[in-house]
Amino acid sequence: MKAASWFLQKPLAARLLRNLMTLALALSCRTPNHAGVRVEKTEYKGWKNCYRITNGEIEAIVTGDVGPRVIRFAFVGGQNLFKEFADQLGKSGEEKFQLRGGHRVWKAPEDPVASWAPDNVAVEIQITPTGVIAREPVEPLTKLEKEMEVRMAESGARMTVINRISNRGLFPLRFSAWALTMMAPGGVAVSGFPPRGKHPINLEATNPLVMWAYTNLADPRWKFTKKYLMLRQDPHNADAQKLGMFNPDTWAAYLLNGEAFVKRTKADPAKTYSDFGCSFETFTNNEFLEIETLGPMTEVQPGQTVEHIEHWALFRDVKANSLTEEDLDRVLVPLLKTVPTDQ
Repeated sequence: MKAASWFLQKPLAARLLRNLMTLALALSCRTPNHAGVRVEKTEYKGWKNCYRITNGEIEAIVTGDVGPRVIRFAFVGGQNLFKEFADQLGKSGEEKFQLRGGHRVWKAPEDPVASWAPDNVAVEIQITPTGVIAREPVEPLTKLEKEMEVRMAESGARMTVINRISNRGLFPLRFSAWALTMMAPGGVAVSGFPPRGKHPINLEATNPLVMWAYTNLADPRWKFTKKYLMLRQDPHNADAQKLGMFNPDTWAAYLLNGEAFVKRTKADPAKTYSDFGCSFETFTNNEFLEIETLGPMTEVQPGQTVEHIEHWALFRDVKANSLTEEDLDRVLVPLLKTVPTDQ
C-alpha cells in the first residue's frame, strides 16, 4: 500500500497511470469493427438509441428505437440525401405505420395491411465488424420478422445493405423482399433500361414497363431517352406518380445539389417478380421521391428467410446539366463502374 501511495503521488507516474486507465477504458468500450469502420451509439433527432456507422468519409444512422431503418446516409457532416419527416422523428409506439423517411424493407406485392405493418417498436441491434444488424420483433399480425444488415466499406463511399424477411408463422407464405429508399426533395431519379437494340435485328420483347392506375406519362416530371428513365421530385406537385420495370442490372441514381446516391442490385430473368415482373420501381409526390428494388417472389417456408442485397454509393461533384442521353452517359457511366454488381 505504501509503495502504491508513493507511486500515485509522483506527477509523471500519475499521468502515466491515468493514460493507462483511459486506454483500458477505450479498449473495453471498443466495438469489434475493422480499422476503417467505427460504430457508436448516439442520439439522433430525438431518438436516444441510434447507431452511427462511419469510415471517416461517409456516415449512416440506423435507428434502434424503431425500424429497422437507415434514416441518414451522407458524406460526413454533409446533406442527408434521404427524406426525413420532421414531425415523426424521435417518436415511437404509434399504432399505425409511419413514413418517417430513410430506407426500409417491406414485403411485396404491396398489401394495405401486411406491407404497411407498423415498425414503431425498438429493434435488436448487433454490432458487426463493418456495421450493424437491426432486427425487429416478429410482427404480431403478419408473423414476419424484418432485418437489415449494414456493411460499410473500410474506405471510400460505398456500403452494402442486406434486406431480410423471415417467416416466423406456421404456414408457407409467398412474397419478395422489397427495398424502399425515400429521397430528400428537389432531386432527380435516373434509372437505365436493359441494353437497347435495333429493328429488325432484335424482334423479341426485352422488358416490361409497368404502370399503376394513377400513372400519367404526360406528367412533366417524367423524362425518357432511349436508354434512361427519369423522374423529378417537385415539392409543388402533390399528384402521385409511379412506374416500374425489369432490368437484370437493376440500378438507380438520385441527383441532388451536386451529389449522387446510387444503389444497384442483380435481378434474375429466370425468376418471377411481383407487379407484372418489376425489379425496379420509382414513386413520387410533393413530399419525397422513392427508389425501390425488389427481389424475386419466393415460397418462404416457416423458419426460412429471404434476402435482397443492394450496393450503395455516394458521389460528389456530379454535374448533369441537360439530362440528355449524352449528358447522362458522361456523368453516370463512370459512377456505375465503381458500384459492385455481385450479390
